Amino acid sequence: MTGRHAPAAPRSILVYVGLDLVGDGLMKLPFVRALRQAFPAASIVWLAGKGPSAYSGTLAPLVEGLIDEVVDDAGVGAGWNEMLDPLKGTSLHGRTFDLVIDTQRRVKTTLILKRIPHRVFISGAAGYLLSNRRPPFGHRRPTAMIRQMLDLLELASGQPAVPTVTRTIDRTADDLARTLLDDGRAIYVGLVPGAGGKHKCWPLDRFIDLGSRIAGRGQTPVYLLGPGESEWADTIRSSIPSAVLPLQDPRAGALGTSPLLTIALAARFTAAVANDSGGGHMLAAADIPLLSLFGPTPPAKFAPFVTRGAVLRAQDFGGGEMSNIPLQAVDDALELLLAESRPDPNRGCR
Repeated sequence: MTGRHAPAAPRSILVYVGLDLVGDGLMKLPFVRALRQAFPAASIVWLAGKGPSAYSGTLAPLVEGLIDEVVDDAGVGAGWNEMLDPLKGTSLHGRTFDLVIDTQRRVKTTLILKRIPHRVFISGAAGYLLSNRRPPFGHRRPTAMIRQMLDLLELASGQPAVPTVTRTIDRTADDLARTLLDDGRAIYVGLVPGAGGKHKCWPLDRFIDLGSRIAGRGQTPVYLLGPGESEWADTIRSSIPSAVLPLQDPRAGALGTSPLLTIALAARFTAAVANDSGGGHMLAAADIPLLSLFGPTPPAKFAPFVTRGAVLRAQDFGGGEMSNIPLQAVDDALELLLAESRPDPNRGCR
C-alpha cells in the first residue's frame, strides 16, 4: 500500500443493539472484549435502541473499563420519522462518531442508523449493501450470533477479532466466591446439571456419577444449581460427600441467584461441564475450559464462546435425546480439558 496511509484509529465508537437481556449480554461479552482489544483508546458508547440493556444494570460490573457509556431503551431504530435526526431526544443528540457498528440486520433500522453522523458505518444488513466496508466475495455469514458480531468488528478494524481483554469480575461477588471456595490447593471442577427445559438436560444420575469420578481423582466437584433445581441438592450431597454446592450455601445470601456470583465462582474452576443453558453461558463469561452437552439444539448456533472448549452432541451417539451421551465420553472429554489446563512440569526445563 505504497503512498497510502492506514486509516486513523477511531476515537469515538457507537455500537447499536436492539436490547440486551441478561442472556444476550452474556453471549455478547466476547464481542465487547474484542472491541476494546481492537480499539484500546476509543470512547465506546453502547446504544440499546429498542429495550433495556443488562450492561447498564445486572451485568454492568462485567463491562467496566470496556464500555464507556451505555444508553438503553433509547427509542432509536423503529420509526421512519427518525430519518431526519435519529438521536433526537436522546443523551447522544448532536454527537458525531468516527465508527458506527450496527449489529442488527433489519434494513429499516439500518437506514435510520446510517443517518447518525459518522465517518465509517459497518452493518451486515441487506448483505452488507449499506456498509462502508464489506467482506470478500463468497463470504458466508456464520451461524453463531457472536461470530457474526466478531465479523463486523473485523471489518471495522481490518484485523482478526481477539477477545483477550482480561475478564472483569464484580468485586463483591469475587470476594464471596473466595469464601465459598476457599481451598486454594483444590482443583475445582464445575458441573451445571440444569437447563431451561428437561429435554436439554443430561440425566442427573450421570452428573452424579461424573462427580463421583471427579472426587475419586482427588478433585472437588462443584455443582451449580439454580433456584428451580435446589431439590437436587440433598441427592447430590448424599451421593458425593465431598461435593460443594455454593449457591445453596447460606453464606451466598441474596447473591446466590445472581449471575455475577456464578461467574465469579466459575473463575475458580479448572474446567467445567454444562448443558446447553444459561448457566453454561455464565461459565463462558469467565472464559474457562468448558465442555458443553447438546441434544435438541444446534451447537453451531448456541454453543458458548470460550478460548478452550469442547462440545458433545447427542446426535453423535445415536439420536437427539440427551440420555444418549455416554458417561465415559463426557469423562474422557473432561479429562482432556483438565490435562490441557495443568501446567507442563517439563516446560522450561531443557
